[in-house]
Amino acid sequence: RREGAEQVMELRDDGAGLNFDAIRAKGEAKGLLRAGQKTREQDLIALLMQPGFSTATKVDQISGRGVGLDVLNEAIIAMRGALQIQSRPKQGTTFTVRLPFSLEVTRALLVQAGEDTFAVPLLSIEGVDRLAPGELATYLAGEPVTHAYGEHAYPLHNIGVLFGSEPAPLDETEDQRPPVLLFRSAEATVALQVDAIQGKEEIVIKPVAPQLNSVPGISGATVLGDGRVVIVLDPASLARNIETLTGSATFVPRVRAKEPERLQALVVDDSITMRKITTRLLERHNVLVRSAKDGVEAVAALEEHPPSFVILDIEMPRMDGFELLAHIRNQPHMKNMPVIMVTSRSGEKHRGRAMRLGVDDYLIKPYQDEELLSTVRRVLEVHGVELTL
Repeated sequence: RREGAEQVMELRDDGAGLNFDAIRAKGEAKGLLRAGQKTREQDLIALLMQPGFSTATKVDQISGRGVGLDVLNEAIIAMRGALQIQSRPKQGTTFTVRLPFSLEVTRALLVQAGEDTFAVPLLSIEGVDRLAPGELATYLAGEPVTHAYGEHAYPLHNIGVLFGSEPAPLDETEDQRPPVLLFRSAEATVALQVDAIQGKEEIVIKPVAPQLNSVPGISGATVLGDGRVVIVLDPASLARNIETLTGSATFVPRVRAKEPERLQALVVDDSITMRKITTRLLERHNVLVRSAKDGVEAVAALEEHPPSFVILDIEMPRMDGFELLAHIRNQPHMKNMPVIMVTSRSGEKHRGRAMRLGVDDYLIKPYQDEELLSTVRRVLEVHGVELTL
């Protein structure tokens, strides 16, 4: 059947249901669970998707190899879908497969994170709630928080941390606690805290460039009625990859130990997604990265934390890339700072202006990761800085 933007298939049986005791025992035997560990049924179900996992006592033509659900789940994920499994003792098991249509028209919830807006398909949301008293304080203290909703528990994360938005000041009062969106699949659960809920809107989900499509949790983009282009989230992918996105996606102050030999970069781009992609790429090569969404923010960042090099877009609000480049070259303590301009402007007019202002290199979007890394390496070598990429 069709549900909004998804094709939904359900397969049910009326058998005995999953044997959770057998699953738990097998998980302990394979080292996936600690002996005696208290485990939720949902976590036990997730073990069924592990390669080679089977509770069968012998291998035959149809069971015992532990590849069926693993292969099925991987295929569904490759199609940006989701697999959900529900089971009740002596009542049976239900397998639900959700796959997106190529052209997705659906109702979405618009949520705010700082100055950014995201769209979340309504059908993917299990519930909307508010943080319980004390949860926000614990979260801000850097402690893991699990939000209870119905019969399930949801690890709490902040959308601003996951996608690089600057979160609004959070205020926890009895009347106004921050809202959270609840997502659940067979593999993972997540409570996603947002700054505000803006309302509902019917959207058409359009594909994005490969660089954006590779970011876990992004299913596409849409143009709102007021002309704004916003990212559409894929909650199932987000829940599966949430630890990958930030390592530990909790809202904590970014305090780092001093690393005098570690190179530092400033990424300046008005696109939150491009800032995030570039940041992840450089961080994978041990570069400490700070970012700014326009030239004005970048000026302050340059003074507060002078970087080893700057990666700079051209078209930005308040102060564009040309103005920022001129500012850098006019400051005695920054005039020799390596600057790489990354832009979609491929014309000689823009390239020539950048060169006259003193840019070190000029890279055209879209580009491959290796192109950017090679450009950074080459520019730093000219300045006598060694970077192993």
